Amino acid sequence: MIELASGAEFFHSPDGEVYATFKKIDHKETWRIRSKGFRRWLVGLFYKETGKAPGAKALTDAFGVLEAKAQFDGDEQQVYIRVAGSNGNIYIDLTNDQWEAIEISPEGWKVINHSPIKFIRSRGMAALPTPESGESLDLLRRFVNVRDEESWKLLIAYIQSALRDRGPYPILDLQGEQGSAKSTLVRLIRALIDPSAVPLRTSPRDERDLMIMAKNSWVLAFDNLSTIPSWLSDAICRLATGGGFGTRELYTDSEEALFDSQRSVVVNGIGDIATRDDFRDRALIINLSPISEDQRKDEETFWNEFYEVRPKILGALLDGVSVGLKNLPEVLLNCLPRMADFAKWATAVEPAFGWSPGSFMKAYSQNQALAVELGIEGDPVAQAVVALAEDNEISGWEGTATELLAELEEKVSDKIAHSKPWPKTPQTLSNRLKRLATILRATGVEVELGSRQGHARRRIITIRKDTQKTARTVLKNDDTMQNNLFDAVAHEGDPRN
Repeated sequence: MIELASGAEFFHSPDGEVYATFKKIDHKETWRIRSKGFRRWLVGLFYKETGKAPGAKALTDAFGVLEAKAQFDGDEQQVYIRVAGSNGNIYIDLTNDQWEAIEISPEGWKVINHSPIKFIRSRGMAALPTPESGESLDLLRRFVNVRDEESWKLLIAYIQSALRDRGPYPILDLQGEQGSAKSTLVRLIRALIDPSAVPLRTSPRDERDLMIMAKNSWVLAFDNLSTIPSWLSDAICRLATGGGFGTRELYTDSEEALFDSQRSVVVNGIGDIATRDDFRDRALIINLSPISEDQRKDEETFWNEFYEVRPKILGALLDGVSVGLKNLPEVLLNCLPRMADFAKWATAVEPAFGWSPGSFMKAYSQNQALAVELGIEGDPVAQAVVALAEDNEISGWEGTATELLAELEEKVSDKIAHSKPWPKTPQTLSNRLKRLATILRATGVEVELGSRQGHARRRIITIRKDTQKTARTVLKNDDTMQNNLFDAVAHEGDPRN
C-alpha cells in the first residue's frame, strides 16, 4: 500500500494536519490522510492490484507511515475550504465529483479542471452548479423578500463579500415577523455561496463548537435566534473580522488546539437580536416584510424555480466579483467606515449591477444610522447620556463616575434605575461608557474618560455635545438621513469616472 501510494503528493498544513493530493482519472483530489476519501482511494488501488481488501492492521500501519511521510518529508502548504485567493485571482470550489473550480480574474471568470489551490472538503458540503454567463442579477429579485432598493443593495453586497477570499466580512442580520421568509432567504444565500446538506444551524453551545463549524464551512448560518448571548456575540465579531481561538485538545493534559478562521456569518430572528454595539457595528440589518397569502408559494414550486435559474444567478454574481477585482485598486472613499475593506469592495462591484456612483455607501450609511438608533433605543444609559448632553449643550458636563451615575439616575424612572441592566457602581458605569462611546459619538455626543489625577486619583469624565456634528436619528423616507457616521463616496473617487 505504501508503494501504491508513492505517486501521491504528501504534505502538511501550518496547523500540523497531514494531507495527500492524488490523481484520480482526469482530476486531482486533496484529502486528509485519515479521511474516508483517502482511505477509499488507497483501498481501491490495493484491490485493483491484488483483488483483495487490505487487512485492518496493514491499513493502520500504512496510514502511520504515510502520515510520517507527509509530516517530515512533505512541504508545508495551506489548505482551503470553498473560497481562496492566489496571484490576484479568486478561486471557488464547485465541490462536484470532477473537482472543478471557478477561477475569477479582473478579466472575467471560467471553470477549470485543475485548480492551483489545495481545496479540501468536509462532511455535508454540497456542490455548486456550473455557472452560466450572460444573465442579469435581476433573476434573483423574485426569490428575495426585501422591502426596498437599499436593502437589495446591502444583500447583494453581503453575497459579493462572501464570494471574496478575504475579509473582514459583514454580519448579515435578517429580521422580520413570522411568515417573512427569513429562513428561506438564508437557505437561498447558502445555496448560492456555500451549499450544505445542513444549511441552517442552531446557535453553538460554546466557542469550540463555533470554531469547528468555521473550520468546516465557509458561511455560518444561524436560524431563528431569539437572542445572542454576549459570548457568542463577541465570538461572531472575531470570526467576521478575523481572530483566533485556542482550547485544550481533547484527551490531552497540556496540548492546545488552535483555530484561526475568518468567515461570513448570517443570523435571523423575529426581533432585534443584536444587543451589543460591536455586533451592530459589523452588521447589515435588513428587515423583511411579511408575505401575503396571495403571494406565497409552496416550497416545492419555489425551490424548483430557483434551482432552474441558479446557474445563471451564480454567473451574474461572478461577473460582479470580476468587476470588483478590476475596480478595487481605483476605489477611494472620502472617509473610511469601521468595515472599510468591505465598503471599498462593495463600491468596487457597483458598476457590475448598474448602480449609480455612491449608491451603496448611501444605503450602508443609512443602515449604520439604523444600527445607532437601535443601540440608543435599546440602552437606557445611552438615552440618559444623550439627555444629559443636550441639557448641557453649551458648557458640557464634567465630573467623576460617581457624580455621573447620580446625574443619570435623575434622567430615568425609578423602575429603570433599579432594574438589572442599570449600572449599580461607578466602575460598571465607566465600563459601560467605553462600550457606548462609538454610538454616542455617531449621535454627536462625545464622552471622554480622562486619566486619574491628583492625590485622590480621581478620574474626570467629560460629556459634551459636538456642535460640528449633526446628531440625528433614523427618519423613515428621509433622503437627508445620511449622518456623519462617515462621508459617502466622492463622485470623483468612483472607479467609473
